[in-house]
Amino acid sequence: MLDVGCSPAIALFAAVFLSCSLLNAETLLLTGATIHTVSGATIAQGDVLVQDGKIKGVFDASLPTRAIVPTDATKIDLKGQHLYPGMIALNTTLGLVEIGAIRSTHDETEVGEGYNPDVQSWLAVNPDSELLPVARANGVAFFEPAPSGGVVAGQSGLVALDGWTPEQMTAKKSIALHVYWPEAGLDTTPKERAKNKEKWKSLDDQDKERKEKLKALDDFFADARAYAQAKGAAKDAAAFAKVPSWETMLGVVSGEVPITIHADDVRQIRAAVKWAETNKFKITLAEARDSWKVAGLLASNNVPVIFNHVFSQPVRDADAYDVHFRAPAVLQKAGVKVAFGLSGDRSSLVKNLPYDAAQAVAFGLPADEALRSLTLYPAQLAGVADRLGSIEAGKDATLFVCDGDILDIRANVKRMWIAGKEVSLENRHTRFYEKYRNRPRPR
Repeated sequence: MLDVGCSPAIALFAAVFLSCSLLNAETLLLTGATIHTVSGATIAQGDVLVQDGKIKGVFDASLPTRAIVPTDATKIDLKGQHLYPGMIALNTTLGLVEIGAIRSTHDETEVGEGYNPDVQSWLAVNPDSELLPVARANGVAFFEPAPSGGVVAGQSGLVALDGWTPEQMTAKKSIALHVYWPEAGLDTTPKERAKNKEKWKSLDDQDKERKEKLKALDDFFADARAYAQAKGAAKDAAAFAKVPSWETMLGVVSGEVPITIHADDVRQIRAAVKWAETNKFKITLAEARDSWKVAGLLASNNVPVIFNHVFSQPVRDADAYDVHFRAPAVLQKAGVKVAFGLSGDRSSLVKNLPYDAAQAVAFGLPADEALRSLTLYPAQLAGVADRLGSIEAGKDATLFVCDGDILDIRANVKRMWIAGKEVSLENRHTRFYEKYRNRPRPR
């Protein structure tokens, strides 16, 4: 109960907090939809009971067992529509980049040395970004803002597309440490043809520089392990001199925080997998342009892939036009767990994430696997599969309603809930549509 003597500001905060809690506590019965559970069979016509932000039960209308509906439940008829778990976009710059051509709107890259393990990307997310509601309007409920810059770029968190502040929006901190694997290729351009002769390096010098970068990476992780061992062996933990950057590596060297390796070239990928096997690190491969070439290696080492290149142009003359369209199917057939991501300058296109998956389906990826690649598999990689990624009793009621198959570009998302709270689908696209649809017309 509020103290009558509290200040107006405190009373206002308490009222807002109470109203938000009541919104999250709303009891809903979503009825009549085609329910895509993802973790199990699709229910042609079913009901989902939501209480206190959680899925209380999932019921098939064709079976005798029906939902016991609380008297205070709000019934929402979704007949003829499709119900999905909210999608999760991994390895993106969403929330970190607003306008590609304006440097001041970029927060994805940290300046300084090549090793910044203490960077926490979720703190840099702009909660007022116009790109967040655009992504949310097409069924994306959570995203991973991935840091970049240097070799060890920092750690990422899982962020909800709902909330007022970065801290409030962050569903889980430190879901991965991001390592950008040193380039494996050599520039064979002769010095006389080089654009900048002062920066030209011989093949021997380039090879030496690459080996030095790999040794520096090994030394960095060796130092992190040494710090963890020294801290564990310290007799007086309170007197131990803590180093912030090494403190953030404790979870990595212990295996609690996985490592996301960013690599495209097949030589980088092979080297990264061998490095992880040697050091007993749990890794996920991101970007992964050439991953299809070593699908068997990735499968045998249990390395999942966040594939970012479905619509990238082939880089080699010998590659077929559809090499990247087919890559997810090749990986899946080999036994590799695949998720889809949109990095770099595609942050404004996170809303198109399901269409990357749809293109892969057109070139061999099973549709049910494509749906898992947008929901359950990203949840597993982020360590939140107990809460997100499928429609199951006990999980968060993070759901969206679509008037068709989400892999069909003609389908439209109609409603969305994050942890049982309905969120707005309004965005700058819908605002502009309404504005210009109602513009004055000449008589």
